[in-house]
Amino acid sequence: MKKITNAKILTLDGNCDITDGEIHIKGDSIYYIGKPKDGEFDEVIDVGGSLVMPSFKNAHTHSAMTFLRSYADDLSLSEWLNNQVFPMEAKLSGEDIYAFTKLAVLEYLSSGVTACFDMYFYLDDFVRAVTDCGFKSVICSSINDFGGTPQSVEEEYLKYRDISPLVSYRLGIHAEYTTRLETIKAIASLCRKYGEGFWSHNSETGDEVKGCIKRYGKTPTELFDSLGAYEYGGGGFHCVHLSDNDVEIFKRRGLWAVTNAGSNTKLASGVADICRLLKSGVKLAVGTDGAASNNALDMFREMFLITGLQKLKYGDASACAADEVLKAATVGSARAMGLFDCDVLAVGKKADIVVIDLDKPNMRPLNNILKNIVYSGSKQNIKLTMINGRVLYREGKYYLSESESNIYARAEELAQRLKSK
Repeated sequence: MKKITNAKILTLDGNCDITDGEIHIKGDSIYYIGKPKDGEFDEVIDVGGSLVMPSFKNAHTHSAMTFLRSYADDLSLSEWLNNQVFPMEAKLSGEDIYAFTKLAVLEYLSSGVTACFDMYFYLDDFVRAVTDCGFKSVICSSINDFGGTPQSVEEEYLKYRDISPLVSYRLGIHAEYTTRLETIKAIASLCRKYGEGFWSHNSETGDEVKGCIKRYGKTPTELFDSLGAYEYGGGGFHCVHLSDNDVEIFKRRGLWAVTNAGSNTKLASGVADICRLLKSGVKLAVGTDGAASNNALDMFREMFLITGLQKLKYGDASACAADEVLKAATVGSARAMGLFDCDVLAVGKKADIVVIDLDKPNMRPLNNILKNIVYSGSKQNIKLTMINGRVLYREGKYYLSESESNIYARAEELAQRLKSK
C-alpha cells in the first residue's frame, strides 16, 4: 500500500471543504481517507502540507495535434481549418500519431491531467501511445465526409469500448457541417442500438449554426435531437452559440456542455454563456481543444479564462464562481467522459490524484485555496500526478517507459518531416 501523508485534502465529494489528513492507496484504488493512522506501507509520500485533490480531466482535445502547435496562428477558423489543418493532417501516419500523442501526454501529466476525451484518427497508434504511458483516454468517434463509415465506427466501438482499464470509446461525429445527413442518422441509430450518448462539435461558431439552419431549418442541437441522437444523452464540444431552445434540449436530455474557452478565444469563435448554462441546470465540463488551436493543453488557463470571460460578458465581477469552474474541470469532466470511478476522492474510487504545491509565491497567503487554484494557479503548482495509484509525474520528473528527451526529439523530427512533404 501507498500512503500520502501530511496533506490538505479536497475530495470534492459533495462539497468543497478542505481537511488535514492522509490518503491510503491499495493497488489502483483509494483505501482510506482521514486522520493519520498506522499501517504497513510500501511507500510513504510526504507532500509537506500540499493540497491533494481529484485530478483534472480534459474533456475535449485532439492530442496528436501537438504537431501543429504554433504552426498556423492568427487566422480565421475557416482559413485555419481548411487551408492549414486539413492539408497537414492528410500527411499523417500512425507513427506520427504515436509520437505526437506521447508529447501531449507529457503536457497533460505536468498539468495535473490524468485523462482526456480525444477525437482523432489512427486509433491503434493512439491507444498504443496512451497505454504505453499509463494514461487514461476516452476516444470519441470523429466520422465525417472525409473519412470513416458507420460500419467502421461500429467496429471501432466494439473494439475499443472495453479494450483496457485505461481506454474506452464513445459514439459521435466530427460536426454537422462536415458530415452528411445520412451519416448522422446512422450514428444516431448506433447510439440507440447500444444505449450510448451522442457527441459532436456543436455550435462552435455563428456561421456553423447559420449554415445548419439554412440546410435543415434547425440548429445543430435541434437537428441531432430530432434524429433521436440524444435518447441516451451525450453532449457537445464548444457550445458557444446555443439558442434558448438548445439550452432547453441540453437540460431535458441531460447533455454535457464541454466548454473550451482558450480555443474559442484564440479563434475568435465567441464566448460561451456559461452563466446561462449553469443557471439552467446544464451539466458543465472543461476541455482545452487541441494544441493547434489553443495552443496549450493547460486546464489552469482554461479555468481562469472561463471565469474571466463570464465576468466581462456580464459586466459583473461576481459572475461564474471559481468553485463551480474547478468542479467542472475535475468532477464534471470525469462524469462527462463516463469516468465515474475516478471523479472524486472517496474510498473505492480509482487513485487518480493530483498534488498542488501550496508552497509557491502565487499560492500565498492561503486566504482561499480554491480561488487561488482558479485565479492564480498554474502548471508550476503541480507537484505530483498519479493515475490508478501509479505516480507518473513528480516534481519535474516523469516516470514513463521512455525519456521525455527522446519523446521531444522524435516529435521534432516528425514535425519537420511533415512540413517538408
